[in-house]
Amino acid sequence: MSVKVRFAPSPTGMLHVGNARTALITWLFCRSQGGHFLLRIDDTDQERSKVEYEEAIMESLQWMGLDWDHKANQKDRNDLYDKKIEKLKEDGYLYPCYETPEELSLKRKSQLSRGKPPIYDRAALELTDEQKAKYEAEGRQPHWRFKLTHEPIEWDDQIRGEVAFKGGDLSDPVVIREDGRPLYHLCSVIDDVDFGITHIVRGEDHVSNSAAHIQMFKALGATPPKMAHLPLISDASGGKLSKRLGSLSVLNVRDDERLEPMALVSLMARLGTSQPIEPFTSIKPLVDTFDFSNFSRSTPKFDVEELMRLNAKILHETPFEEAKGRLDEIGAGDVDETFWNGVRANLERIEDIKDWWSVAKGPVQPVIEDTDYIAEAAAALPPAPWDESTWGEWTSKLKEETGRKGKALFMPLRQALTGMDHGPEMDKLLLLIGPEKAQNRLSTKKAA
Repeated sequence: MSVKVRFAPSPTGMLHVGNARTALITWLFCRSQGGHFLLRIDDTDQERSKVEYEEAIMESLQWMGLDWDHKANQKDRNDLYDKKIEKLKEDGYLYPCYETPEELSLKRKSQLSRGKPPIYDRAALELTDEQKAKYEAEGRQPHWRFKLTHEPIEWDDQIRGEVAFKGGDLSDPVVIREDGRPLYHLCSVIDDVDFGITHIVRGEDHVSNSAAHIQMFKALGATPPKMAHLPLISDASGGKLSKRLGSLSVLNVRDDERLEPMALVSLMARLGTSQPIEPFTSIKPLVDTFDFSNFSRSTPKFDVEELMRLNAKILHETPFEEAKGRLDEIGAGDVDETFWNGVRANLERIEDIKDWWSVAKGPVQPVIEDTDYIAEAAAALPPAPWDESTWGEWTSKLKEETGRKGKALFMPLRQALTGMDHGPEMDKLLLLIGPEKAQNRLSTKKAA
């Protein structure tokens, strides 16, 4: 049987880094198996679902380099849901309940006060037809629950290993609202059956949901897919994600943080695994090395600083032909291959290229403290044309003439030429500045 997976976001907000990780792991597994990837938009909640969020989700996935083989929207599949729901009602798997939210809350509080788990007591199963009619005459509309079988529910999880629940320890889940609209649980299972999904990747907060879903699959006459439950991400210190991290969407990473897509992909693909987190410039090696056996059950830590370090390393390794499109996007289309190779080792974000362009092309306010030394340096500046040996020839001559060495030799030259005390290697930067600008900066304190 071929592998068929789905990523099923709800378009009720932006795609955040946690859900992006689920999408990425699902996609890497699928592509490693030569499988079929379904993007299913879970938009049954019509009040909260918005087209702009759906578009942002697709844009986020595409930015990360994730494609899909098929796309479906749940809002277009109500006829199928109605048909399957009627069959489940006929077969006795769904039953109507008339308790109000307030009544259910009181039941839960009473159970907890007696030290019992807040499991629905199935009181609705005891209602007579007359009692149901009386409720409906009062204006009450029922919500519907799925009747779980009180038997063991077991599966071999791709990450967690053997997982077991007792059906009697779970509360019958609500699957249809009072207004007749089906909820996530039932629609998801119906879709998974209809689309032939073979594997489901989701967060470990869905483990108990998965237990209930397994019985729903069986009620629909289907074999449950294989399950893989990912540990939820924590912050760098092991605590819950902070407000800032928790609200970090994929498009925030792209637009506000100005990071490379492969920085996020490199981190998320290896987070929580036994494999080293490395800066990848292509997603293919991550597909080729993917295996669920590499994942740990321990809580992975999402460290923004690590994300930034990966971003810098990726830029340092990115050849000009791959960077060209990104340079055009940020309005740095004048940057050529020589300039890129000269400064990329000093980039943390690709936007930094603009700063180094300004340093090389000016205007720059030179920092000159020892005017006599800089005057000697200006006089000793080699004539054009220059090459990568020019900086070495120039500084060797100055060392011989002045007796300076180390920082005393090099730092005043960097400050006079760039107005800064750090930056790219000067043998490369000097060529980018050029003879005319270099001479001007060494001979004046005015911007040049």
